Amino acid sequence: MITMPLYENGTLRIENGEWVGYSTMVIALSLVFFGVKSYRDNHLQGKITFWNGLKIGLLITLIASLMYATCWEITYNTMKGDFVKQMSDKHIEKLKKEGATEPKLAEEQKKMDDFATMYRNPVIRFAITLVEIAPVGILISLLSASLLRRKEFLPN
Repeated sequence: MITMPLYENGTLRIENGEWVGYSTMVIALSLVFFGVKSYRDNHLQGKITFWNGLKIGLLITLIASLMYATCWEITYNTMKGDFVKQMSDKHIEKLKKEGATEPKLAEEQKKMDDFATMYRNPVIRFAITLVEIAPVGILISLLSASLLRRKEFLPN
């Protein structure tokens, strides 16, 4: 919700969208670590097993992922312009600069058009958005559970 206006006014460029998006996810999902630590310290007397830490981390990830996908739906449905068309145009422009052949450009344009058609379905769009963020949360949950299972790691 914060970055879309920055794309629209040119502060951020769509070419850097993946870096901005995943960086934002990692920063936001770093709170999984603090959630697991808080649960360990405040409810389990400073001891947590890997599996309990992972369960807590995955639950936080699930909630965060649902909130992220819901926020994207709100943003996507209220923003100006056609996000998917802009993304498609930039992709084709990049391929042209790289010297792609006309058949390759036509093939890629067809893929982008098929994606745009699929992305219009809100259920599919929501699922795609969940699949974007969930792996990041799973990795951070695994890391948090691994580190925080050791009682001496950042003791209360």
